[in-house]
Amino acid sequence: MTNLSRRIVRKMRSVNVHGLPPEAYAKARLALRDLLSCVFESKDLPQSVQAKAAGHGDLAFISAVLGHGLVREDMHTASVSHLGVVVFPTLLQLARTREVSGRDFFTAAICGYEVGAAIGRAVMDAETVRVFRPTGVTGPVGAAIAGAVMLGLDEDQCVSALGFAANSTGGWNDWARAGTDEMFFQVGFAARNAVAAVELAAAGARGSETALDGEAGLFAALRRLDRVADVRPFERERLEIMEVFHKPAGACNYAQTAIQAVGQLGVAAADVASVRVLCTAAALNYPGCNATGPFGSILQEKMSIQRGVAAALGIEPTMITLEEDAALTAAYPAQQGAEVIATLRDGRLVRRRLADLTPASDADVWARFQHSAGAVAAMVADEDFQGLGAYLANL
Repeated sequence: MTNLSRRIVRKMRSVNVHGLPPEAYAKARLALRDLLSCVFESKDLPQSVQAKAAGHGDLAFISAVLGHGLVREDMHTASVSHLGVVVFPTLLQLARTREVSGRDFFTAAICGYEVGAAIGRAVMDAETVRVFRPTGVTGPVGAAIAGAVMLGLDEDQCVSALGFAANSTGGWNDWARAGTDEMFFQVGFAARNAVAAVELAAAGARGSETALDGEAGLFAALRRLDRVADVRPFERERLEIMEVFHKPAGACNYAQTAIQAVGQLGVAAADVASVRVLCTAAALNYPGCNATGPFGSILQEKMSIQRGVAAALGIEPTMITLEEDAALTAAYPAQQGAEVIATLRDGRLVRRRLADLTPASDADVWARFQHSAGAVAAMVADEDFQGLGAYLANL
């Protein structure tokens, strides 16, 4: 039986990747611009300054960290992953010293999203994400296959790139409870490792064909060997990149819908006695999401559903409780619903239920990009981003 890495590569090479649907290319261009708007707006944040100091000109590492800085990155719900903050920095780094057409760049990106998301769909269940950072697992493998496609590596080289990338996956979710900074840098490590995986394979280094599904491979480490057959890139009705949405707010994915529901409640903070938030099991159980404080960092606040709802209502997070709703859980991940129920001081209940979140529209993403564009000139002039302007102009 063909191992998973080679099966992925052969499936990808059997698809006419240069004839992918126009809407996939449009989505990839939008995703890059959304990432760049985050990069531009994050350039002065503490973790951005730290990444530049430690990155020593590594464009993949630095741009990945900056792209994650607002916690407003793109989201693929079924894999619980932010693939764009790894795939695009990897491709930008690899394109820095090579002539790459915009078509080849975005074809590679689409393939990266497809493979990373397909693997994430199989392994990122509630038990896995309690410990493992999803993007730390899906990002390196997705970005490595993207880089391999962009560089035109042959089948064996692509398999090796996946093998090296599988060996570099990692990242734990303890930061979400501790409120520390690992989250920002995990994507930097992922992008840097993906670049190394591709360049090693291109240079002739051999990676294990069974690094994904072998008895001592990634799926075994995650205790998910029974899910290997569930990895089916390019076999769904829609490409995985078309399942990606862009966050409307700089906060955890799982807080987005509840915050939107609060905006439609129409109640005054002074009238609220308590609030119940009904949500999916995924939202309730993801590390850091069910937290009322005290908060030791902005990141902890961005992760907490209670904090997001409290900020929208103008009340304290301790006044809010989370509960699982079976119907919302059953609809997940196709939909991410939430219901907010406010008990008022006069005893009345005011509630708002949303079956799904409303993502940022294409127009919203373009507006964010245009708003951030004032920072582009300064960033392109920065020695850590040399060459970036030329590549962006050609994309």
